[in-house]
Amino acid sequence: MSALTKKVAELMIEPGCAVNQAKPESERKRGCGKQLTPGAAAGGCAFDGAKIALQPVVDVAHLVHGPIACEGNSWDSRHVFSSGASTYRTGFTTDLGELDIIYGGEKRLFRAIREIVEKYDPPAVFVYQTCVPAMIGDDIEAVCKAAREKFGKPVIPVNAPGFAGSKNLGNKLGGEALLEHVIGSEEPETTTPYDINLIGEYNVVGELWQVKPLFDELGIRILASICGDARYHDIACAHRARAAMMLCSQALINVARKMEERYGIPYVEGSFYGIADMSEALRNIARLLVQRGADNELLGRTEQLIAREEARAWARLEPYKARLKGKRALLFTGGVKSWSVVSALQEIGMEIVGTSMRKSTLQDREKVKQIMGTDAHIFDELPPREMYKMLKEARADVMLSGGRSQFVALKARTPWVEVNQERHYAFAGYAGIVNLVEEIDKALTNPIWAQVRTPAPWERTLREENHG
Repeated sequence: MSALTKKVAELMIEPGCAVNQAKPESERKRGCGKQLTPGAAAGGCAFDGAKIALQPVVDVAHLVHGPIACEGNSWDSRHVFSSGASTYRTGFTTDLGELDIIYGGEKRLFRAIREIVEKYDPPAVFVYQTCVPAMIGDDIEAVCKAAREKFGKPVIPVNAPGFAGSKNLGNKLGGEALLEHVIGSEEPETTTPYDINLIGEYNVVGELWQVKPLFDELGIRILASICGDARYHDIACAHRARAAMMLCSQALINVARKMEERYGIPYVEGSFYGIADMSEALRNIARLLVQRGADNELLGRTEQLIAREEARAWARLEPYKARLKGKRALLFTGGVKSWSVVSALQEIGMEIVGTSMRKSTLQDREKVKQIMGTDAHIFDELPPREMYKMLKEARADVMLSGGRSQFVALKARTPWVEVNQERHYAFAGYAGIVNLVEEIDKALTNPIWAQVRTPAPWERTLREENHG
């Protein structure tokens, strides 16, 4: 059994996965593995998932070993920000051609690593395996080891070729690369009883920066964010944290669980979307830190901060509540947003007519059912034809989704708001829910919708003639 096959099989029976936990013992051993079917990776392949999970490490060079087309993955549409280094925004690729496929691309990969080290001198180089070199047998782990010994820098192999599986599996394979080669490899200059890790936070549109000041005020230090606005050294020192919070559904559950097993770092799940969820996340991490030796006064400071921030947020939301109360929203997203955004919208009085469970876990489904009181409005798939019919029949006043679904809403002449990674506004934290509500309000009150729904002059003429 190859190393990749063995790793994939191990991840398919991940003990921390809610799907496996819900199965009987006999089925749990078989895990979640099943034969891949054509189109299984249409929503993102394993390579894409690994790149999404790791590229927010902003100071390292991310080298894609494969044809140049693989470098043009969906990452470029993800508005993930950095507070400093911008190396992560440079596209590095070995650009394999026909002769490389015939003779092998290992020497080309080694030369690419050498060029990166000489020209950019990053603290580390992440090398991503893709389908073509994996199929011709390029051993990127051997090349990375040789380059590490030659240049004296960490060169991290990320063995996640696209054919291995879905984007979610790729997230976990990226996390495995951190566990095997990065986390625990360096030591922090100082440690405190208030050090935490955020796992599954990607700093989309700078959302981490709307949450970090809250932790700073409480005296809680984010030792490592895995991987939003991250630095290689911070992740290498992540094993010295006292507690962790896992975000983004369960994309990196393997990282949270294994860090608890190896380093004794307990974790709690949380969400930064919505007022109630943000407050609960702060309370949970404060309780966990107190259990780990932090001062009991942290709980009191947390409640004071929550009371102040909730009052500010509700005061800013007050003008919108009357206009949005009873408005119906269709939510077509996945993961943690499938339930956290539902909770946020219900807080301001909106009605959720449907929410998707794409890329979500059984635990996410249970949270949606608990929040909405029923599973009648939960769907696993919503084909464009059905989505269009639903919007055309005015069963929803606004749709919240990713960019790929916007054209269905626009064709149905229905207001649409971007809530996935391509968006331009941060929706996390107390300030984020205000941003989300403002965007929904602007979409609903935009005069363009009244104009596009008005019959064209020639349509009115035909109607008058027919009724004349």
